[in-house]
Parts: sequence; structure tokens; C-alpha cells
Amino acid sequence: MSEARVMWMRGGTSKGGYFLKEDLPADPAARDAFLLRIMGSPDSRQIDGMGGADPLTSKVAVVSRSSREGVDVDYLFLQVFVDQALVSDQQNCGNILAGVGPFAIERRLKAVAGIETPVTIYMENTGQIAVATVKTPNGTVDYSGDVRIDGVPGTAAPVPLQFLDTAGSSCGALLPSGNAVDVINGVPVTLIDNGMPCIVFKAEDVGATGYETREELDGNDALKARIEAIRLIAGPLMNLGDVTDKSVPKMMLVAPPRHGGAVTVRSFIPKRAHASIGVLGAVSVATACLIKGTPAAEVSVVPDGQRKTLSVEHPTGETTCVMELDERGNVTSAAMLRTARKLMDGTIYA
Repeated sequence: MSEARVMWMRGGTSKGGYFLKEDLPADPAARDAFLLRIMGSPDSRQIDGMGGADPLTSKVAVVSRSSREGVDVDYLFLQVFVDQALVSDQQNCGNILAGVGPFAIERRLKAVAGIETPVTIYMENTGQIAVATVKTPNGTVDYSGDVRIDGVPGTAAPVPLQFLDTAGSSCGALLPSGNAVDVINGVPVTLIDNGMPCIVFKAEDVGATGYETREELDGNDALKARIEAIRLIAGPLMNLGDVTDKSVPKMMLVAPPRHGGAVTVRSFIPKRAHASIGVLGAVSVATACLIKGTPAAEVSVVPDGQRKTLSVEHPTGETTCVMELDERGNVTSAAMLRTARKLMDGTIYA
């Protein structure tokens, strides 16, 4: 295969190619080879492809009309590694998810329903469902608006995302080890999966502050080696097996908030520092803040009530999670506000 139809979009704080499933090779190996080629991987600059030399801009959404009852489209997320010849389907991406609803309407997989169109999306990576609400005031997707999200310049139309039943989506349980706290290499950690497998621990417990810049974190080889050692041990405990070459679990260094939020986070995805934080990673961290005795709970500031709005502070601002709890204190749903923008629509060549 040498070419395919594609729409390039920004979804949340990420960017990548959105394909109809029918426009890509059916064979996964052939599909992955094509995606590596069009992104320009493996190469640290991705100079011979569309990738932006960063995991956040080397992403793919594969979308198809769903045959599932009550679901509009199926969405498979693929992370194309930058400097390795790897394509991973081991995780969701909530930022790229923000563009799936608009893309589905653009490709006529979902009919416009009024000034706003809800798109129900089955996330193939984890078997979970999300609902994206897309602005369609004139019968088409309107990307303009006054919503600003940290990590993205300017403003755009809101794309609210609601996540249902995400607990244990990749690991089989919210706390796959069965514990709120485990100790790995002397560091208390929470192994958690509420839409994204994460390892959450205090920044100070690994020799950091939690307030470093992305560049400071990426330049700290000793810190990265220490947290990678924890990640490799945690993989089997999270039912993920050998995670040496996997993009999960993500590493979440937490510290007390400094700007009026609930918690400060510095995340690795998993071996490079994130410029902000992934949508589902933020959900998993916010959930950890609500579990008594966890490292996140010890450093966070959590409001009262069954509906909790938690601002997760990160290097370029904050991400707000709205968490709904039942009478027993269990999280029943999480909602996030994202934006998306169509960048181009055309043919890509391998």
C-alpha cells in the first residue's frame, strides 16, 4: 500500500492522523508498516514523515461505523513510536479521542442531530465507551469557539467527553494488584487503571520535587532510570506482562498543588516527560487522589461532595476532571473538557 485517505487533526493536546478503517490495510502488520512509513519512524526527527518528533504528535486514530447496539463508531488508538519501529495498541488516548466525534461526522458515520451532536464511541483498546458532544450549529462541525485548554494556544469549540465504566479497562481491575499501596524498590506506589494504566507515587520519593520543567525531567537520567526500574517490576503486577517495549503503564509523579488545584503531576509516557498530561492519565490520577491512604491522597486537596471537580496541575497548566461518586465513594463516571481542530484532509503517501 502506498497511499491512503487521511484527516490530520489536533485532538486535545495531541495531534495525529485519523483514518477510516477501510482505508488502511486489513492485515495489522501491513497496517503498522504503512503507519511507520507515513510518520517517518524510526527516526528521532521523523524527518521523512508527518510525525512531529514527539510521542504527542505521532498518533493515529482508526475509526469505523459500529455494529454495537447504542454505539455510533468504533475507535482504535495506535501510538506510533518515534525512534523505534513499533506501533502500540496497548492504551487509549483521550486527547486523540476528542477528534473522533468530529471526524465521524465529517466522514458521515454519524448524522448531525441539531446544534449539538452526541457521538457514542467504543474504544477498542480497552472495550470501554465514551460520549463526545460535538458543536454542529449549521449542520456541519464547527471548530470555532471560546474554550481554552492548557497546552493549546488560542481557543476552539468545546468537545466534552464523558467516560463510563473505565475502571480496569486495561488491567482488569481499578487496583490490579489488589492494594491501594504497594512498595516497589522502597517507593510507595499506587498501581491504578481508570482508563489508563498508571503508577502513581510522590515525586519526593524518587528524588524529584514534582515542579520540574519537562526539559529538566528529560535531562535527569538517574531519575528516569529509577522510575523505569519501578515500571518494569510493576508491569506483571498490573497484568500487563513484560512492559519493556510497551507504552504503558504511565509514570505519574505527584506533589501538593501550587495554583489552587487538587494535585500537581509530572508524567512520563512512559519514558519521556509529558508536556502536560493525558486525558485518561489525569482521570486515573484524580481517582487515586480519592482513595484513602494512597500517595496521591496524601498530597492532594480534595473538595467535599459526591461530585468532585479536581484540577490536575501539570507543566503547561491544568486539566479539570469532574468525578461522580456513588454513596460508597466509588467513582462512577468522569468527564473532561477538550477541544479539537481539523488541520488537513487529503491523501498521504508512504
